[in-house]
Amino acid sequence: MALSDLNIKGKRVLVRVDFNVPLDDNFEVQDDTRIRRALPTINHLLKGGASVVLMSHLGRPKGVSPEFSLKHVVGKLEELLGQSVKFAADCVGDVALDVTHNLKPGEVALLENLRFHKEEKEGDEFFAGQLAENGDLYVNDAFGTAHRSHASTAVIAKFFPVDKEFGLLLQGEIDALSKVMSEPASPLLAIIGGAKVSSKLAILENLVDKVDRLMIGGGMAYTFVLAQGGQVGNSLVEEDMVPRALDILKKAEAKGVEVYLPNDSVIADTFSAEANSQNCNTSEIPKGWMGLDIGPDSASRFAEAVRTSKTILWNGPMGVFEFEKFSNGTFTVAMALKEATDLGGYTLIGGGDSIAAINAAKLADQVSYLSTGGGAMLEYLEGKVLPGIAAMAE
Repeated sequence: MALSDLNIKGKRVLVRVDFNVPLDDNFEVQDDTRIRRALPTINHLLKGGASVVLMSHLGRPKGVSPEFSLKHVVGKLEELLGQSVKFAADCVGDVALDVTHNLKPGEVALLENLRFHKEEKEGDEFFAGQLAENGDLYVNDAFGTAHRSHASTAVIAKFFPVDKEFGLLLQGEIDALSKVMSEPASPLLAIIGGAKVSSKLAILENLVDKVDRLMIGGGMAYTFVLAQGGQVGNSLVEEDMVPRALDILKKAEAKGVEVYLPNDSVIADTFSAEANSQNCNTSEIPKGWMGLDIGPDSASRFAEAVRTSKTILWNGPMGVFEFEKFSNGTFTVAMALKEATDLGGYTLIGGGDSIAAINAAKLADQVSYLSTGGGAMLEYLEGKVLPGIAAMAE
């Protein structure tokens, strides 16, 4: 069944969206990507004659906190939708029901921040039942929270035994990840970067069973270089992760997986944009210096591997790309992803830093798919069952 199979005419459709967007000091939306990604589902429902009730969280409030009110999002949502949006000052109880029970087909309402109630994160069943009173049907379109067992994602589905479905965004995320994890065209390359091995270890251990090529960049690469006996100076390393890094390298070798580690690095004498920098062999970084980007030779080698792969997953930058001196590796890989897409490859980018990098490179619309859920994507790649997805099948 798909969203198009739901009988929505004249019905109130309760949609879990992910409007957890950054706000500036004036409470204006800084980045409206997540709102824009929800528009296809909202517009589909409105076109089908439904009224739409939207619910989301925003930030990590401790109880009711005016700065985390979703009323700050209403103006941007109205601008993008091209119509007015009613706002309910609570997400449950009479305050919410007075708004949602009086909605007419074609109208949209937004409920107040779900996390103003501690019961949301606790996965409280009674609270989920209260939320369910706001709709006749339920649609989950929040991939970014699909890995949480929260009331609005994993528990509420049981109150809609039949009348529930994935939204277009969430279905698209599942399809994109399935394309990489279940039915990839070969060679399949995973590019994993970022600061720490510990945060990506389970993904690496799961991916080494599935990929043809594994590329490791960012700060985490230096733990692998250390594991191979290299000198990494003052580079970020997690010494307690060395044995597991070695295990991953051995497993990759046994399975015939090509592993790409940076053979040269751009190193710095301090962690700053103005630091003195030079190129050197990654396994010969002098004391007092730290690797902040893959070097030019590695960037060229990595880019060639990207261009010659058919399915590519990218999660994590190659260096501290926010500092211009240390951005070449990340932007070279980003350009190679665009080129691989042009050559007919399938490119999936996920994780906040990778999306920021592809946006900074102005290539976001030239790759196959941008995932909206960092944590959810990582857990999916680890092979975990996501509660928000599993609940829809029950």
